Amino acid sequence: MNSRPTASAPRLDPRWYQIAMLSGLLLYGQLALQFGLSWWRIGAVICACLLTQLAGTRLALLPRFDPLSALISGIGLCTLMRTQFLAIALLTAVIAVGSKFVIRRSGGHLYNPTNFALALMLALGLIWVSPGQYGHFAFAAFLIVGMGVLVTTQSSRGDVSLAFLGVWAALLFGRSLWLGEPMAIPLHRLQSGMLLQFTFNMISDPRTTPRSRPGRLLFGTLVALGAYAVQFVLFRTNGPIWSLAAFTLLVPLFDRVLPGARHEWRTSSPASTPTRGVVHETPVPLPASSPALDGALSRGRA
Repeated sequence: MNSRPTASAPRLDPRWYQIAMLSGLLLYGQLALQFGLSWWRIGAVICACLLTQLAGTRLALLPRFDPLSALISGIGLCTLMRTQFLAIALLTAVIAVGSKFVIRRSGGHLYNPTNFALALMLALGLIWVSPGQYGHFAFAAFLIVGMGVLVTTQSSRGDVSLAFLGVWAALLFGRSLWLGEPMAIPLHRLQSGMLLQFTFNMISDPRTTPRSRPGRLLFGTLVALGAYAVQFVLFRTNGPIWSLAAFTLLVPLFDRVLPGARHEWRTSSPASTPTRGVVHETPVPLPASSPALDGALSRGRA
């Protein structure tokens, strides 16, 4: 009997699902909802993200240029970020992708690029985000949820999305029950295109969430509680964006207390066992004073 392990079939990189979903959202907003963004501006923001990724790849001496994450950041910014000035939009794009190469922790970048750039520019008052800009059409919700489930399932991060969304929904319904509000109010709040995009494409980023499942469940719960405090205690909009930016700082602590395997984007699994986007790497000793070599070793970590 042949007991040799067989290699699993190559799997499409899950980031392509995100790109398809975000592209569909952007097209829906442009063609059906008349966002009014010029195609030239959209192209400029996406190019700024790709060029920043290319520059970071060269400066960090990474072995290859990987455009997928930068493309996701560019399209995501176009769907959420609003500003009257092209220069501000381009600066936001550079900050988003550049943060991956500058703000780092052991094993990769700390922040989800889109979340970091949006939170920073919102704090500076240079941009705004419209949570209800997609309206409450069933088509938009179905597009985000359906494709988002594919993304989180392929990248093994559906748990953090479900934890966040479940706790957030419970808080909204609990608040309405406490205040005697009709249930149409929390339902209306849950039908936000920005909320679902945040749930399935921002907080579920496998490179910036805790590595273990208990850590991710706790992380999603804390982000939901923080978002509720921002919106209903501090009475500020975009609570999920602010909350994620704050609690991301605790991810290294979660990984220390609740360790788990580091995520790597892969299109196929190792021959020994079929995986779902997570690999265990054998450490390779490098000089402690060689950040460039460390960057080259972390293929695609930026």
